Amino acid sequence: MTSSNGLADKDGHFRRKDSSFRNQVSADALSEFPAESGRSLKGLEDVVQLIVFDDSEKSDGKMLWCFKGEKRDPLYGFKYLKELYEKSEPGYDGRYLVPTLWDKKTEQIVSNESSEIIRMFYTEFDNLISEHLRESAKGKGGLYPPELRAEINAMNEWVYDTINNGVYKAGFASTQEAYESSVYPIFESLDRIEEHLSQPGHQPFLFGENITEADIRLYPTLIRFDVAYYNVMGCNLKMIRYDYPKIHEWLRRLYWDEGEKTNGGAFKKTSYFETYKVGYAAARGVKIIPVGPKPDILPL
Repeated sequence: MTSSNGLADKDGHFRRKDSSFRNQVSADALSEFPAESGRSLKGLEDVVQLIVFDDSEKSDGKMLWCFKGEKRDPLYGFKYLKELYEKSEPGYDGRYLVPTLWDKKTEQIVSNESSEIIRMFYTEFDNLISEHLRESAKGKGGLYPPELRAEINAMNEWVYDTINNGVYKAGFASTQEAYESSVYPIFESLDRIEEHLSQPGHQPFLFGENITEADIRLYPTLIRFDVAYYNVMGCNLKMIRYDYPKIHEWLRRLYWDEGEKTNGGAFKKTSYFETYKVGYAAARGVKIIPVGPKPDILPL
């Protein structure tokens, strides 16, 4: 049995393929991709240009990230992300993923593996930004402090498998068995996060007073959850806003904060609710886009 959306394997299970580009930006000026100036929690707006694809289309079983209407990318005038991939590697026939880190100087893709990109951003550009935003200046308040790395890495592993990737395994499954084998672990892990947040030292963020990589990696999935994964991807056993009070508070705190911890609202400024709804509906071949829940996120 093949998937109606073309994303599941023949047995009905969605299996994410490894990212194709796994190079590294380095602070070493002699490296292949040296960090150079050219929105973030790190204050890299003037160093790394952010280009947001705001639409998607489906072609030959692949989702193609693109721009709406007449909008085009400011570098080459491309409409589709795949055009960047083909420019970087002529004949490329893999998946076109966001985020994609592009090097303007060599005109190549550096990486399309999100977990590795965010770690590059922690340290490799530090000499180009204000000292107070540098990881080296934050000590225990850093995004990936040495004393928390083992705990952060352990959480990342099961969060990625059952939540970050779990929503795709459930949403793109093409058999009942494949769907159920993926959807229940999502909520078991959400229960686990809820319990984690109830423990001493795990408020207001996952590992205490400071935002860490664990918060950053969990947030993109959960900010989409009620508006897209619940409605469109079949992850509908529970909703964040009604069934997980501690997660809901954590999520709203990250979204609504516009202070120093979020560098002026980095989470809110990079959340696009309507794009989530439209994009996932298109990915599943759903013609009706859910209008709710309203509001997209509740006030803090």
